Amino acid sequence: MRSIPQIRRSPDHSTRRSRRAARAAAAAAVAGALTLTACGGGGKASDDGNDTPSGGAGSVTLPKLDGATLEVAAVWTGAEQANFKKVLAEFEKRTGAKVTFVPAQDPIINFLGSKIAGGAPPDVALLPQVGAVKQAVDKGWAKPVGPDAQAQLTKNYAQGWQDLGKVGGKQYAVYYKAANKSLIWYNTKVFENAGAKEPRHWKEFFATVHRVYDSGVTPLSVAGADGWTLTDWFENVYLSQAGPEKYDQLAQHKIKWTDPSVKDALTTLAGVWGNKNFIAGGPDGALQTEFPASVTQTFTGGDQPKAGMVFEGDFVGVNIAETKAKIGRDAKVFPFPAVGGGQAPVVSGGDAAVVLKDSKAAQALLTFLASPDAATIQAKLGGYLSPNKNVADSAYPNAVQQAMAKALITAGDDFRFDMSDQAPQAFGGTPGKGEWKDLQDFLKNPKDVAGAQAKLESDAAAAYKG
Repeated sequence: MRSIPQIRRSPDHSTRRSRRAARAAAAAAVAGALTLTACGGGGKASDDGNDTPSGGAGSVTLPKLDGATLEVAAVWTGAEQANFKKVLAEFEKRTGAKVTFVPAQDPIINFLGSKIAGGAPPDVALLPQVGAVKQAVDKGWAKPVGPDAQAQLTKNYAQGWQDLGKVGGKQYAVYYKAANKSLIWYNTKVFENAGAKEPRHWKEFFATVHRVYDSGVTPLSVAGADGWTLTDWFENVYLSQAGPEKYDQLAQHKIKWTDPSVKDALTTLAGVWGNKNFIAGGPDGALQTEFPASVTQTFTGGDQPKAGMVFEGDFVGVNIAETKAKIGRDAKVFPFPAVGGGQAPVVSGGDAAVVLKDSKAAQALLTFLASPDAATIQAKLGGYLSPNKNVADSAYPNAVQQAMAKALITAGDDFRFDMSDQAPQAFGGTPGKGEWKDLQDFLKNPKDVAGAQAKLESDAAAAYKG
């Protein structure tokens, strides 16, 4: 599967130094925001989440499409879906087209396959994995990006984000949504009561876990029912502990999951997952906890929430907004701690728009999604990051999210894309199968590191061969 070309190479020493500096700057940007938010929650989003007038204003010119209809499919639900619909509504205002959002299910490739087989594919789909983009191209579903959308990509995106949307050197996708997946959110009241401080390294993190536990609160909320969150845990530990070159090799299955570096990462995870007292509900409870609940149970319950910390990306902010907690006051965040002698990891994910039914309207929507105008609308609503470098920091509703966005852009091409999202979907993107299931089994029995490695390798080998 694809990775970012610049990162595949073996860099020289000066490049390694610049990359270390970029990672440090990214981590510092997030950490620095926490000092700012201690003094207040940051700016407030506008009422409609839109800073451009309807009817054609903005940085991108769109054609008139009166009478055109489009269907757009994505797996987004809840507030995330509602916020994206506001972006689509602005597209409708500017063009006169009518856009219908089609809720999709994971794995989205299977969902799209059934739609295509029935002769009714959506015009545009948002794909949450690099591997899914490649599959859509290999199956002949995805259509190349048109010249207007390409012009927006060239103007607004770092080369690495452009390359992630390419297959065989041709542009097929526009990355509309990004995620900083190297964050741990915490309940500030729990930390205050425990006398805990934000850790920078894994040993400090482990000590913080113990301190929170000793204060009478379970330290961690783990969304084990959603296997993708467990892959994110692994990827952050592995990137920091094994290093970026090993990360790229494992992502492409150039080394096996039985490699000693995988053993080291799983052993590190087992140090936390292996103590049932550290996880809300223990392993069995975690395996029944879906991602939204993992967040809300961390920020509800007053002084005695079910957990003091929850790991996941910037999009946690959407779920925090559904509680009474305020980001910057009740909920804060620190970068995923560095493991061993490694750097603090910067792992990103993202959702890419692809055209399945080529038309003037579909290409116009891709052009809009590649512009700062579309991203600015959703940025103002919170719980969203854009890889578009021309979205103003002020578009984000508070200092925490502004810093996350800055960290993503500061990293430039120096980040690693979610490893499981680069894998074939059968291994890295299917509920109840492959890496998702294997790490759920490991969460249940963290003592069996060798068994987990063997199963991961068996499933990876079958998926990459296929």
